Amino acid sequence: MSGTDGADDRVVVVTGGTRGIGAGIARAFLDTGARVVVCARRPPDRPVATDRGSARFLPVDLRDAEGVRIFFTQVEEAYGRLDVLVNNAGGTPFQRLGEGADERHARILGLNLTAPLTASLAAYRIMRRQAEGGCVLMTGSVSGTRPSPGTAAYGAAKAGLENLARTMAVEWAPAIRVNTLVLGMVRTAAAHAHYGDEAGVAAVARTVPAGRLAEPDEIGAAAVFLASADASYITGASLLVHGGGERPAFLDGATRCP
Repeated sequence: MSGTDGADDRVVVVTGGTRGIGAGIARAFLDTGARVVVCARRPPDRPVATDRGSARFLPVDLRDAEGVRIFFTQVEEAYGRLDVLVNNAGGTPFQRLGEGADERHARILGLNLTAPLTASLAAYRIMRRQAEGGCVLMTGSVSGTRPSPGTAAYGAAKAGLENLARTMAVEWAPAIRVNTLVLGMVRTAAAHAHYGDEAGVAAVARTVPAGRLAEPDEIGAAAVFLASADASYITGASLLVHGGGERPAFLDGATRCP
């Protein structure tokens, strides 16, 4: 919704919003004038801010269900409402499936699938009491749409997250819209951990039809759109934000007939 001066006065929560993609999403909502709360286990090294304002930080471990409920109670008590939840927190190190302990893979599943479910349920209990309802966005990944060697548990979690979002969209309609941003590769500090030095990042970028990795603020722009009135009829959908996907490997091995 908008204030009388035309500014966006919605209350937006971005989990894992202190850095990387989450900070890009938080900045995009701040630029609309929204009141943004970011959460993580640890505070950011620097405030998440734009010329329009700063995000408020509240600590929470999203794997602690009781802590999540307390967090959303704090948000409601501070602002009186919750309009948008962006389930962004997640991630994984690179590790072959057979090399890691079972418990490690289970923790990755918990962070990337169970935690968004817990947060969404807490947000739903607030949004369902509001005349305007609300909007929930999941941060998905192309890893959930194809084999994900080295990040198997993460890919499985992201596949489940898309299905969860589609089910929420049906069960919570029409008051609450639920959609997924299916992301490709994004240039963040974590990119080097997966792809190596700048030469490695550049080589990976050349496999993307767009010729580069996405920037966090571009992901933010897509999130703002899906949470906006312009997307009021979009729910249960998955928006591909991946620069055209990945160049099929067979193209490099094929020979063109004369």
